[in-house]
Amino acid sequence: MRVGFIGLGIMGQPMALNILNAGYPVTVHARRPAMMSPLSNAGATACNTSAEVAANSDIIFVCVSDTCDVEQVILGDDGILKGIKENSVVVDMSTISPSATRSLAKTLSSHNIHMLDAPVSGGEQGAIDGALSIMVGGDEEVFNRVLPLFKVMGKNIVHVGGNGAGQVAKACNQVVIGQAIAAIGEAYILASASGVDPAKVREALLGGFAGSRALESHGQRMLDRNFKPGFKASLHHKDMRIVMEAAHELGVALPGASMVTQYLNAVIGNGKGENDSISILELQEQLSGITVNKND
Repeated sequence: MRVGFIGLGIMGQPMALNILNAGYPVTVHARRPAMMSPLSNAGATACNTSAEVAANSDIIFVCVSDTCDVEQVILGDDGILKGIKENSVVVDMSTISPSATRSLAKTLSSHNIHMLDAPVSGGEQGAIDGALSIMVGGDEEVFNRVLPLFKVMGKNIVHVGGNGAGQVAKACNQVVIGQAIAAIGEAYILASASGVDPAKVREALLGGFAGSRALESHGQRMLDRNFKPGFKASLHHKDMRIVMEAAHELGVALPGASMVTQYLNAVIGNGKGENDSISILELQEQLSGITVNKND
């Protein structure tokens, strides 16, 4: 099984390395040639175009930033569609619009090419550790064909449904995480304003129904004021735009998601888009005139 990987950023590079280290032959392409060096140094074949990757692969993974980037990689002048063979599989691990995903899957199907949408959660460390949560949309038989590769990159792998279902699941994930971050920030502000140590509050909450991985991980980083990006605010902002566009298309009300989107708008406006999305805490502090006690 020959594997292609297009998009070697903060997530794609470790994911591709894990596939290579598992013994699969890997062909790669990235817009910036320097990003291919760690892969080519480890034994992967570097290509000049996405079409060239597709021509030399049976399964092609794509991990880029946004809907327009995926469309360019697949349908562009030097895109996957220019080099791919029939019955190959395109696996999009980016986070993009569910409706655009369905359209791309339909286009590829007309050329007898399969597509899975398989966005991930778990951040850079999850990608490095091969411990990502992978949410997959597409045909179940095709999913089973790609499953051994998914298992190299992730631990929690769920076939959610047909094309686009993986992207819907990822949108739901971002809604939950965004509101969890905002809720933790509000809890810490309430504790600090009351003269109570938010670190002790967190410790107490972890033992009850309020306990969560978000409180465990993000909550600690918020106390440490560690805003180094595990997941950039600018990317979470992009994901929430996708959420709100989907809500608009479906005519559903998502007021909590809207609040998170506005927080992230302000994070971007304050020039903090390269920080982690837990930077929402700093905005909440400004609104209340409260600085959350640093955990010493």
